[in-house]
Amino acid sequence: KSHEELLIPPVPCHAKTNVMFLKTHKTASSTVLNIMFRFAERYNLTVALPADQLFHLGYPRTFVAHFVEGFEAIGQNYNIMCNHLRFNPLEVKKVMAANTFYFSILRNPIPLLESSYIYYKNNVPAFRSSKNVNEFLASPTKFYHPADYRESIYARNIMWFDFGYDNNAEDDTKYTQAVLEEIEQNFHLILIADYFDESMILLKHALCWDLDDVIYFKLNSRSQDTVQTLTPESEEQIKEWCSLDWKLYLHFNQSFWRRIEETIGLEVLEKEVDHLRTRQKELMETCLSEPEAVRKDDIRNRALLPFQSGAANILGYNLKQDLDNRTLRSCQKMVMPELQYTSYLYTVQHPHKKRKELGLPLLWTSLQEK
Repeated sequence: KSHEELLIPPVPCHAKTNVMFLKTHKTASSTVLNIMFRFAERYNLTVALPADQLFHLGYPRTFVAHFVEGFEAIGQNYNIMCNHLRFNPLEVKKVMAANTFYFSILRNPIPLLESSYIYYKNNVPAFRSSKNVNEFLASPTKFYHPADYRESIYARNIMWFDFGYDNNAEDDTKYTQAVLEEIEQNFHLILIADYFDESMILLKHALCWDLDDVIYFKLNSRSQDTVQTLTPESEEQIKEWCSLDWKLYLHFNQSFWRRIEETIGLEVLEKEVDHLRTRQKELMETCLSEPEAVRKDDIRNRALLPFQSGAANILGYNLKQDLDNRTLRSCQKMVMPELQYTSYLYTVQHPHKKRKELGLPLLWTSLQEK
């Protein structure tokens, strides 16, 4: 390096600690939620948690500020918001500081719809009354009735709905264009679940976080044997049936890669993704007794059992038996399912409130061990 170059100090950036993550459905968002919760604990931040016994912020109702526990008392002093909600920018802004960083995540609607089908098989009338995902997609209108609005959101344009828009709206160019522009104005970054590791690197750069802040173990995934194979016809049908989500995905998949090229570059991206995967492997070897996630019946510690839904077998993890306390604690946080983690943070932040009922044993029954 030349002498002059060494004189230019790098511009340090500070980790952003006011962050709102719009958690979308079946998009690897539970893994992101875990990252957010661990970050909040690391920096001792206040999380906008669901009030009372709920595990989501009023979903599928459109979000209003009082869905957040303690909002009346705490006001705009929350740092992190990341539980499921249906986006409503004006109400979210009442809860989150003016300098909050907003991001979300999207997934290709083709694997997304198949995933929803399995996960919500028992809850969604349109899914319940069809034999399998291909039968449903052969003639969706036969099974789907917009009138069952609450139960049916998962069957059509679920991402569009989560962002606060009408998932049964006409796919009109002027309308969709306006929505895409509005989302671009409301969100600083939209990640893509299909490129999850690349997304984590982009997030790390955008928030000025460390690599260890975005290290994760994949959470809330299901066993391969519950995946149904879509026919080529079904895949094409999804693009039509969920055309609003399809447009959303195509648009932000493009801006995602553009963002990477403009900010990090593909070369650095590849290096950092490798780095992330190496570190992740190290941690898995430190923490886990098996090299990967296991089926629900093989999870030894029932306190770490993820919520099970539909025909999916949601996988979880077994930790090594002989970890020292500090390692055990950080490994537990890496594998802690969403409901347990939400419940635990709630008890920490609102010790005088009635605990959230999980119907599962809690890892930490008393907080003095925290």
